[in-house]
Amino acid sequence: MEGTRLHILQQIETEIERTDSHNVIWIRGSPGVGKSALAASLITRLKGRNRNVIWFRFDRTQSTTITTEALWRVVACGLAYRYPSLRQKLARGSRELSSSNINHLFKTLIEEPLSTLHHDPHEELPVIVIDALDECGGLRHDSTGRKDYDALLYTLRRWAQQDHLKKFKLIITSRPEDHIIQTFPDSISTHVNIPSGKDVNPGDSTSNDIRAFLKSRLQNTNMGVAWVNKALDFLVPSAAGMFIWAATAADFLQENTAIHFRILKTRKQEDNAERFKDLYSLYWTVIETSFQKASNQEIKAIISVMGAMIFAKQPLDNNALIMLPGVRIPGSDLDMLKFIQKGLVSVIDSGPDPILRFHHRSFEDFLLSSFFRQHLPYLSGVQDRKLHERQLAVLCLNAMVSWKLHFNMCNLKSSNIKSADISDADKSAISPLISYSSQFWADHLVHTQCEEVSMKAVKLVMHEKLLFWIEVMSILGKAHEVSAILKRALEWPGLAVCPEFISYNTILRLAG
Repeated sequence: MEGTRLHILQQIETEIERTDSHNVIWIRGSPGVGKSALAASLITRLKGRNRNVIWFRFDRTQSTTITTEALWRVVACGLAYRYPSLRQKLARGSRELSSSNINHLFKTLIEEPLSTLHHDPHEELPVIVIDALDECGGLRHDSTGRKDYDALLYTLRRWAQQDHLKKFKLIITSRPEDHIIQTFPDSISTHVNIPSGKDVNPGDSTSNDIRAFLKSRLQNTNMGVAWVNKALDFLVPSAAGMFIWAATAADFLQENTAIHFRILKTRKQEDNAERFKDLYSLYWTVIETSFQKASNQEIKAIISVMGAMIFAKQPLDNNALIMLPGVRIPGSDLDMLKFIQKGLVSVIDSGPDPILRFHHRSFEDFLLSSFFRQHLPYLSGVQDRKLHERQLAVLCLNAMVSWKLHFNMCNLKSSNIKSADISDADKSAISPLISYSSQFWADHLVHTQCEEVSMKAVKLVMHEKLLFWIEVMSILGKAHEVSAILKRALEWPGLAVCPEFISYNTILRLAG
């Protein structure tokens, strides 16, 4: 928000301009204090002064595409634009771009090329910004990205230690997680702490910023000035420096303002003040207010949708979500989804596309916490990963065995067309659900038992739809992933106990 965070922004900009300080600046803080917003403001201000900025943001809900490999490719591309002298060296190393070894990529694309730069003045050097480092490697509950994450931290530490890299400022934002604390001690990095909780005092810059933000939002509620000021006196200290708390509370107050404000104050009195300052308590209030009177059928649908939002590899659109158990209502498919969306309005993005996304990682952490399980036991099924992996596996398999996956999906006139030459209009024939299912069916399948999914559906996919699936992957530009997906499917227990899959295993071994 214009006019906020000026003190911290000035502090960071001063560190960027210093040549006698560490080259790594770590902006760290608790969930919801506004680290990414701060990074975005910083980038805008630097570009306004014609400073070259290379920016990359991790997103754990997009961990299949926003990867550690992608980070160093993006940085190398930005450096090549800035320094023509690097292009030839990078081109010579382009044969190595297929490598998935993070250390090798860093050395080839970053460390060695930058060793040839010597003469640019400090104020003309690019600033590299890596936002949400703690979201690298995927979802918190999924350890498959841990190896790449550890390798990335190793390369980032080298950035802070290699002499010829020390003149390039690297800005990182993240939570103060143990792995990152160990990677960037005070001795090799500058820490910029965003205050929250007990570190926030009345009248300091953080409280004033929160107050300005909430005041601008509450003025849209058509409540009187006196009421707004009274509400601010309660809300600002409750936010304790967390902008996501303030934003969620403001969204919660947009509808039934007076009633919802009384709920907030009542809950604070009942919970005895201190715990309510925690973000989880606010999220609990939002969910309890929205769904406490939900019927059994509605609860089943809520659990299915929120579980899919957590455990899906990429956000699913409404047409996919309505296919989940309990969500579809004959004759009125979207009614249940609209009910859920209305109840979650304070904690989801309100974008133009028909896709439900939680607006902040902290809400997903809340759904997976013991606090959620203890205080909202009737929704505890949201945390049942086996349940949601099974439902997502069935969703994918049902889509792939249906008529929606067929020969010549895009009505191409020739099979000798490169995927890059297929227009977006033609690719639109592949529905988002078929696209998702084609990429991730095996990831969900391996988390299920063979009796939990339709063996017939798996057989149909492998024996009758196999070539159609490969065609879709090719059109999506992901044919190179087919082998890895087939190898992943080999981990499914159902293949080991079913002799009918001998021919399928042969295909898998050939693909490997």
